Amino acid sequence: MNNQARIVIVGGGIMGVSLLYHLAEEGCDDLLLIEKGELTSGSTWHAAGQCPSMVGNYNLAKIHNYGNWLYSRLEELTGQYVSWHASGGIRLALTHEDIDWFHYMKGIADNVGFHMEIIDAEKIKQINPFINTDGVLAGAWTLDDGHADPAGLTNAMALGATKMGASIQRHNRVTDIKAMPSGEWQVVTEKGNIIAETVVNAAGCYARRVAQMVGRDLPIVNMQHHYIVTGPVEEFSERDQEIQVIRDPRASSYLRQEQKSGLIGIYEQANMTEAWAPSGLPPWESDSELFSDDLPRLMPWLEHAMERMPLFEDAGIKRVVCGAIPHSSDGAPLLGPVTGLKNFWNCCGASFGIAQAAGCGKYLTQWMLYGDSEINMTGFDSRRYGDYADKSYMNAKGFQDYQRTYFTPMPGEELPAGRSRRKSPLYKKLKDRGCVFTETFGWERPKWFSLDGREENYSRRHNNVFDVVRAECFAVRERVGILDLTGFAKYDVTGSDAESYLNRICANTMPAKQGGMVLAHVLSDAGRIGAEMTITRLADNQFYVLSAAGAELRDLDYLTQARTAEEDVDIVNITNDRGVLILAGPRSREVLAKVTEEKLDNASFRWLSGKETQVAGLSTRALRVNYVGELGWELHPPMEHMETIFDALWQAGEEFGITNFGLYAVDSLRMEKAYRGWGAELTNEVTMIDADMERFIKLDKADFVGKEATLRQQQEERLFQLVYFEIEATDSDVHGGEPIFIADKCIGITTSGGYGHFVQKSLGFGYVDPGNSAPGTELDVDLLGERCRATVLKDPVYDPENKRLRA
Repeated sequence: MNNQARIVIVGGGIMGVSLLYHLAEEGCDDLLLIEKGELTSGSTWHAAGQCPSMVGNYNLAKIHNYGNWLYSRLEELTGQYVSWHASGGIRLALTHEDIDWFHYMKGIADNVGFHMEIIDAEKIKQINPFINTDGVLAGAWTLDDGHADPAGLTNAMALGATKMGASIQRHNRVTDIKAMPSGEWQVVTEKGNIIAETVVNAAGCYARRVAQMVGRDLPIVNMQHHYIVTGPVEEFSERDQEIQVIRDPRASSYLRQEQKSGLIGIYEQANMTEAWAPSGLPPWESDSELFSDDLPRLMPWLEHAMERMPLFEDAGIKRVVCGAIPHSSDGAPLLGPVTGLKNFWNCCGASFGIAQAAGCGKYLTQWMLYGDSEINMTGFDSRRYGDYADKSYMNAKGFQDYQRTYFTPMPGEELPAGRSRRKSPLYKKLKDRGCVFTETFGWERPKWFSLDGREENYSRRHNNVFDVVRAECFAVRERVGILDLTGFAKYDVTGSDAESYLNRICANTMPAKQGGMVLAHVLSDAGRIGAEMTITRLADNQFYVLSAAGAELRDLDYLTQARTAEEDVDIVNITNDRGVLILAGPRSREVLAKVTEEKLDNASFRWLSGKETQVAGLSTRALRVNYVGELGWELHPPMEHMETIFDALWQAGEEFGITNFGLYAVDSLRMEKAYRGWGAELTNEVTMIDADMERFIKLDKADFVGKEATLRQQQEERLFQLVYFEIEATDSDVHGGEPIFIADKCIGITTSGGYGHFVQKSLGFGYVDPGNSAPGTELDVDLLGERCRATVLKDPVYDPENKRLRA
């Protein structure tokens, strides 16, 4: 047995084997996959092999689309039989909200490239003459869907990988993984130890057990999932063509043909069961394990499924399969580096592992080998969860995700499971004032304020909180607003080499003077955007670094792992130590002046500067900056001072009409100012030049990470250019993921948008080919099935000269 490898993959299910295949395909050598049993013997072997195209977001759709493309060709590429059935699929719409979502997904299909049509009930009946269409308003017909034998797919990729030089060890359990002083990993197995540069956890249902070997855990719950195979269906024997896979929200099921029988896979919405409860950890000796079926808990949905396809009921039940499937807390796979560890990666947590394995393997390979992926990986990065995601959180979120498999996802929808993990000291006070919270990285953050007790009617169109948000926006633009954004990630970076270190890892130049502030970006070697940070120099060797709440661990990894042994730099995560209050609006100076002795005029406290000061007699860090485009300050006091300072500001602001506002309003206000969003406009897919952010790159300074690539890109033909546009929308706005057209040619994709309440315009961002990015260019954007004219803008629609910020 080889005792060294460049990359060791732990786990021989379809996720691990796909990664092995794609690494080998990219020419990566010295690869080893270790599996404790046979390939697929965890959760892969018993899966139904569904491969749908239609999923909840743009980047996940790309993962699914690639899988359907590869699986249909895999037998030809490898010579291994995979039993690919290009059946197509139809998702049923039972409400008008379903139809709106279908139109949104049709836009994603147009951009990603899979074939989709929205059809009426009559057309559904023509395609599938056996279906009962009672209650059906429409169908989303996805013609590239299919299903395959999971073992066939896995073995085909394994065969392809070994032909390209990769190695696979079966029947060899990994018993421990140890970090070595050299930075390598010692992988301890039943058959000997292996030294690896990089280790990947692709252990499926066992992923938590493998993570615990290196002192980590993962937000995964292993769910019991049933599918039922009927007896022979005579009508199928009389047909050459296989029926489409039907996905029925009422039955919370997929229904399809399995050879000449029927197959029903049910995601029950009550009485769900965790596999291997209460620990949720499978025993190591478990191999190709199934559980006893529990048909009574499935009956409400099984009855609906039989009503939808009556001939399945006539065929009776032949076989019931109940096996474990891992569910991450939000249903998306867990990909990428493990928090705080170098060269240890995740490739697990995929609840639709068969459909997603190929795409996860491809795009994770790109990330591992080249530092970036060609799709936005933010929503899959396993560092999107922190220590707050304990076992109770995993179960609550995982059960919720499982039972909502066939729910239509709604923009802004707040779900109850796993909430209130991280709270500001103001949480109860704001809740008592009508605050409706949203969750980001465990933090409860104000979203909007219900002053009359109303609850939001979630919709892709303007809804019953539209005017409430408008009032919050006008309060900030005309008077003064206050917002608790304690969840910001916060770090103190100190030491004699702090300045040179930050200059080396960031594209912008660090401020030379005490109190100076810059917006800075961490780039990859390829020049793509890895992180966005606001950095303030508080003293000669002290910098205060802020980044997005959801990037807390990801950016901490950037900061800590970029240090060299020779650099005198100390990095401390102080996110939990300090709160954040946003005070913004034309009356904000007058409010703040009543509770501080600090001089607040432009000469004494200029825009884009920060300092340690006193507010309400208590120490705080005050930064003159905000994300809404108004005169204002961010106050960052120690957490224990938050409530006192808030109360003082509120009392001081009452005569000026101070108002609470939330993130819905922030999004509207930032769109009016054309402020980019991390994870939307600023992602690992694009460079600073693509994002029209060149003013934040200082190419005249000494070398920084990504500089060479940025210089090269200035001379090369580019594929993307960010544009900011006004759109002639009706009762809906850009959400991100909508296709952008010129005539009938799709030339781009939107990234985010919303209604600018103060300017009364619908606004958006998107990436298009550079030839169609000039100001004044007219484009068409598909909004819920309606082509809406958009015009590219040169400047922000509100205060383009930043006079309000400098007031």
